[in-house]
Amino acid sequence: MRFAIIILMTLAGFSCKNSIQKNTVEKKKEDWALLPFIKEDNVNPILVPDSTTEFFCPVRKEKLKWEEKDVFNPAAVVRHDTVFLLYRAEDKIGKYAGTSRTGIAWSTDGLHFNRHPVPVLYPDNDSTKKYEWEGGCEDPRIVEDETGTYYLTYTGFDGDKARLLIATSTDLYHWTKHGLAFTKAYNGKYVNKWSKSGSVICKYEDGKAIAKKINGRYWMYWGDTDIFLASSDDLIHWEPAEDGHGELLSVFGPRKGKFDSDLVESGPPAMLTENGILLIYNSRNVRAKGDTGIAEGAYAASQILFDRNDPSKILQRMNNYFIKPDKPYETSGQVNEVCFVEGLVNYKNRWFLYYGTADSKIAVAVK
Repeated sequence: MRFAIIILMTLAGFSCKNSIQKNTVEKKKEDWALLPFIKEDNVNPILVPDSTTEFFCPVRKEKLKWEEKDVFNPAAVVRHDTVFLLYRAEDKIGKYAGTSRTGIAWSTDGLHFNRHPVPVLYPDNDSTKKYEWEGGCEDPRIVEDETGTYYLTYTGFDGDKARLLIATSTDLYHWTKHGLAFTKAYNGKYVNKWSKSGSVICKYEDGKAIAKKINGRYWMYWGDTDIFLASSDDLIHWEPAEDGHGELLSVFGPRKGKFDSDLVESGPPAMLTENGILLIYNSRNVRAKGDTGIAEGAYAASQILFDRNDPSKILQRMNNYFIKPDKPYETSGQVNEVCFVEGLVNYKNRWFLYYGTADSKIAVAVK
């Protein structure tokens, strides 16, 4: 049965990016989209760098201020009626001007957060060190399975390549690293290929984002140029979907003349709905080939809808962004002009969207 679904997709023509994008219907009413989100200006940014918290780094063998430089790009999850953020934090040490580690913070209103004093996922002297040092552990996304085990997709950066890795936990504080997401796929074909931003398809129910199978397998959108697909039996070992030529199957990419002209990148875990699979995605604009109405290099976010029985088939795609950088903490920072959405929860009958601002701070928008 291995990848019979993908073979059928390929035979049907789903491997052709141009034919996929022809299926996009941009002019229909966007009642399928999760809108509108309003930035919570009275509390934003909700997390900023902290120079008081210290951590003993097992690799450097020294104590350091692990979130002193920047905090951004959080995953979000609801556990025991509390919102938890798993966020990327950087110190100021090393040739990459800071190593990334994953911190955790919690809130009982979704807006005001307390922080754990030390990171919960970080480079260590372990089997994944060669993929994580010294760039670090970056940009997590989180889902859970039916038993309550949490699965984290995150990026390891060794200074040369970004690679998608998997970790699991039952309490959010103690994580077991499982290594590269694609390590067993196609005899290791993708081990030394650039990969990141894993958005697992799930159903948001009772405040949780629970991974769901489609046609007998779990599915994940990933990538930061085009968006690609991968599938899995266990949420740990993943196989990228390929086209009929043995290349990665691109399900959609940038659009000339628009805000997403330069790249597209997965956002929070994709949402299985009655209308289809809703993916919130990030994008970057280059004005020479994109939208002259927003800043050069601006990261804005939009939404796209796929068939609920075929994760490669586009049904609709928004014609514009729904959030863009326009606040001082979004337009100026480590990287200017960035709203990078990554965490989404349904909490107390509202939707909370958490995002990194200018690769420096964390903010929230609420629906």
